[in-house]
Amino acid sequence: MRRALFAITGLAASTTALVVLKGGPGAGPSAQEVPAALAPATPGASTDPDKPAPTGAVPAATPSGTPRASAKPTPKPAADRSPASRGSTRTRTTPAAPRTTSTAPKVTTRTVTGSAVKFEFGSLQVRITLSGNRIVDATALGMPLGGQSGQRSDDVQARYSGTSGEVVDRQSANLSTVSGATETSIAYKQSLQAALDKA
Repeated sequence: MRRALFAITGLAASTTALVVLKGGPGAGPSAQEVPAALAPATPGASTDPDKPAPTGAVPAATPSGTPRASAKPTPKPAADRSPASRGSTRTRTTPAAPRTTSTAPKVTTRTVTGSAVKFEFGSLQVRITLSGNRIVDATALGMPLGGQSGQRSDDVQARYSGTSGEVVDRQSANLSTVSGATETSIAYKQSLQAALDKA
């Protein structure tokens, strides 16, 4: 009985010593020293260290633990090969519209004198000033002066002539007759019409 107990105790002690010695430092190979043939295979990775990995595959780990660099450079996207990326600065310019310089036609001012018209108290001529086709002034020349004839001449001149008279206002020889100076009014209108015909 005592021998059996010593045998079991001795067996237990030797087993413990064996386990302790096996698990101690330097007892077995480390994880880094696992041979490449026993390392877990990476999908798509080549087992031959001299053979490059196929494109798109994850590079196999080197013994130092860092991934192996790919042999082929990744091509640049099409956007990077555009003219703008190559430093091209071509810009489209639109031609300017031609400038048109138009000046208004110059308005000419002219003077036209009608024919002399004789009447009971003398004779007269009407002279008109036009700016373009518009009458801007009128006056009677050679009208009788003094006495009743002179008075009638003044009345007709005051009604028809000047820049604000009836001739400029109506732009025609269709004038109203001055009361008390019918003959002078008729002579004035006849000379005015002759001037308008010349103009």
